[in-house]
Amino acid sequence: MLISMCGRYRLTAKERYVAEHFDLDGEVSAAPRYNIAPTQPAAIIRHDPKESGRTLSMMRWGLVPSWAKDISAGARMINAVAESAAEKPSFREALRQRRCLVPVDGFYEWQKLGGKEKQPFNFGMADDSLFAFAGLWDRWRDSAGQYINSFTILTTTANALLAGVHNRMPVILGPEDYELWLDPGFNNPKVVTDLLKPFDARLMKKYPVSTRVNRSENDDPECMREIVPAGPRPYTPSLFS
Repeated sequence: MLISMCGRYRLTAKERYVAEHFDLDGEVSAAPRYNIAPTQPAAIIRHDPKESGRTLSMMRWGLVPSWAKDISAGARMINAVAESAAEKPSFREALRQRRCLVPVDGFYEWQKLGGKEKQPFNFGMADDSLFAFAGLWDRWRDSAGQYINSFTILTTTANALLAGVHNRMPVILGPEDYELWLDPGFNNPKVVTDLLKPFDARLMKKYPVSTRVNRSENDDPECMREIVPAGPRPYTPSLFS
């Protein structure tokens, strides 16, 4: 059964658009990324603990809980299952107190075609606009006393657009939910978990991309470019089959 997902995404919008969309305070520095992979640094948005506004920070993708023995734990925690995050020791405290937004303008998922062959697809908004994953973050201290901030992306049941490719999808929050999700004053898990549901498939689109995205060292516009797959188009089963 498929569980793990959301292993690559992109953030290519210009910095001023990121700042405007997420109503950020201060300077924004986020170079375009076309193929963000686990354990790499990536942008997240949170309430500044010293201020009242939102700020953009760079954190390591793959949450390392504060109590973890070593940093390798993060490679196994790039995603958190929304339905159980409130009970899991790795995520429950972060769900109460350390929530964040992960700014995105597209993400990739792979459809199995038979054997080892897979076709990658780009998923995003129908109007190509920015959006946000629901994320959690934590701070871990290494043996040298250095702090490392890291994050994970919450996932939920796939909507109709994703269902033919994977049975899970990242939790996508609408702009109307940003403030509640980031508000440190809301620390009741029941209140915030009500937001963790499949996003409306009618507002999204998908298209096939090159297998160039398979390799994390490839980080350029070709990773997100739409292609026409060679040969017969892959069969996508009906949602109700």
